[in-house]
Amino acid sequence: MGLRLGSVGPQVEALQRRLEELFFRPGLIDGQFGPGTEAAVLAFQRSIGLLPDGVVGPRTAALLGLELEFEPPPADSRVIPVSTVSRMFPATPLAPIKRHLPVIVAELVRAELRDKPMALMALATIRAETEGFEPIHEGRSRFNTSPAGHSFDLYDSRQDLGNRGPRDGETFRGRGFIQLTGRANYTRYSQKLGLGERLVEEPDLANDPEIAARLLAQFLKDREIEIKRSLLEDDLRAARRFVNGGSHGLDRFSSAYRIGQELLPNDLRLEA
Repeated sequence: MGLRLGSVGPQVEALQRRLEELFFRPGLIDGQFGPGTEAAVLAFQRSIGLLPDGVVGPRTAALLGLELEFEPPPADSRVIPVSTVSRMFPATPLAPIKRHLPVIVAELVRAELRDKPMALMALATIRAETEGFEPIHEGRSRFNTSPAGHSFDLYDSRQDLGNRGPRDGETFRGRGFIQLTGRANYTRYSQKLGLGERLVEEPDLANDPEIAARLLAQFLKDREIEIKRSLLEDDLRAARRFVNGGSHGLDRFSSAYRIGQELLPNDLRLEA
């Protein structure tokens, strides 16, 4: 979906004229989306902070001030089959996938993360964080709990997490599909989701499937451009780092992403 290299017709000519008006000169105004038009689109996208992919979809068209007609995607490009997700999660029973996939897709659509790269990013993140396709609590490990300390004491005074001292580590440990961690994140995303202070007062709400799905979608939305740039360069390690801050679970993340990349159509455009 969208105008791209190789597209032809009056809509491409309208695009070229608009680019020319904005001083992103595409070369000949001939209704043929060639390298010059692609370069002009890329320059426009970079100028306003869009993902520079050279494709004029609904978002780029709207910001150009163009009213273009886009064909709706075929029916099989609007859904993510349970069978596909099952292959991305080879060790996971079908039941939690069937239970939680619809709400995850609905929240991705709500956040305008409808395309294949971000859908794969969401599912691969779940694979890395909670292989059972269930929102879960973070478990104790040597990275969060000292040998003689109370649970999650190594998180208690982490200023980068916004924690304020003893027991904050355990109270605001990782939860959900994305493992939201730290007082600062619980505060920020509680407000972003319109929950006031509820996530701070009731941190276990982050494991409610609907709220967990909303957190996943919002967290990815906040990093959409950076993530898409990494995915466009096929740098899965960098994409993972924007979520996790490191490479924890990179093998599972990469496996799920590659399987989904092969199985899902390139013109995926999710509908709830």
